[in-house]
Amino acid sequence: MPAGIFLTFEGIDGAGKSSHIAATAQALRDAGRTVTLTREPGGTPLAEKLRALLLHDAMDPLTEALVAFAARRDHLVQVIEPALARGEVVISDRFTDATFAYQGAGRGFDWEQLTILERLVQAVPALAGDLALNAAAPLRQPDLTIWFDLPAEVAAARLADARVPDKFEAQPGAFFAAVAAGYARRAAEAPQRFARIDANLSREAVWQQVADVLQAKGWLQAGASV
Repeated sequence: MPAGIFLTFEGIDGAGKSSHIAATAQALRDAGRTVTLTREPGGTPLAEKLRALLLHDAMDPLTEALVAFAARRDHLVQVIEPALARGEVVISDRFTDATFAYQGAGRGFDWEQLTILERLVQAVPALAGDLALNAAAPLRQPDLTIWFDLPAEVAAARLADARVPDKFEAQPGAFFAAVAAGYARRAAEAPQRFARIDANLSREAVWQQVADVLQAKGWLQAGASV
C-alpha cells in the first residue's frame, strides 16, 4: 500500500486556489492515487457547523481560534488520519497555517498561544487517543503546503466581483495585507514544507507552477495537464 500524503493549499481570499485544488485532485487520481478532497474549517458534519459559526458570527480572536482548532481536531480524527492510514492522498483547502495567518496576523492574536493550541490538537499520540502529551511528541503537519501568494489589492479586486462575502472576505485591504504577511511568516518558519506559487499570473502559468512542484516531489509525471 502506498504511503499516505497530506497536501494543503493556502492563501488569502481571492488567491484563486479552488480551481487548482480540483485540478490537482484529478491529476493525482489520473496517476492512480485515491484522493480525499476536504476543507477547513469543515470536512466533517460537526466541523461544517463550526465553519458556519466562524465565518458568519461575531466573536473575538481567541474564540475564533478555539472554534477553528475544535473543528480541526474533529477533522483530523474523523477524516484526515483515517485516510492517511489507508494510504490515500488528502488534499485540504486550508489547514493550521490559515489560523496563524487569519487569527494570528490578521486579528493580532498571540502567535505563541496559537502554537500551544497547534501542539495540543495536532500531536500524533493525541490523534491516536493518547492524551498524555509531551513536548517531544510529533505533530501532524502537511507533507506539502502549496501557498498561493497574491498581493492583497489584487485579491480585493477579485473578491469585489465574487459572491456575497463572509465576514473575513468583507475585511478591508489592510487586514488581507496582514494575513499575507502571516503566511509569509509561516513559510519562513517551515521552508521545507512550503512551496510558494506566484498567483498573480494566468491560470495556465499558475497551474504549471503547481504541476512543477508535484512533479519535483515525484507525485506526478511530467506533462500533467488540466
